[in-house]
Amino acid sequence: MTDHPAPEATEDTPSAHHHGYISDKDRYLTRLKRIEGQVRGLQRMVENEAYCIDILTQISAMTAATENVALGLLDDHLKHCVVDAARAGGPEAEEKIAEASAAIARLVKS
Repeated sequence: MTDHPAPEATEDTPSAHHHGYISDKDRYLTRLKRIEGQVRGLQRMVENEAYCIDILTQISAMTAATENVALGLLDDHLKHCVVDAARAGGPEAEEKIAEASAAIARLVKS
């Protein structure tokens, strides 16, 4: 997925384009910090030579948490960015749909 910079805000347009997840930004950051903690815990488990199955169980939990963040972001993207682009029509709508389809394909493969 390409990352498009938000247009700069001007005096005439006080707010630039906001991404769909912006209203849940704090919740996403909290979840990502929790995942970061899980990764550090995995590092400690390996350093301490924990049992393989215990490490794999924790990796599974971390993977599920990461996938949930991805699915939430995808849902927000579809509800906001794709819907807004579809309403506006034109090539941007087709581009946003193609981006969403590609993101879904990457998620399914992982």
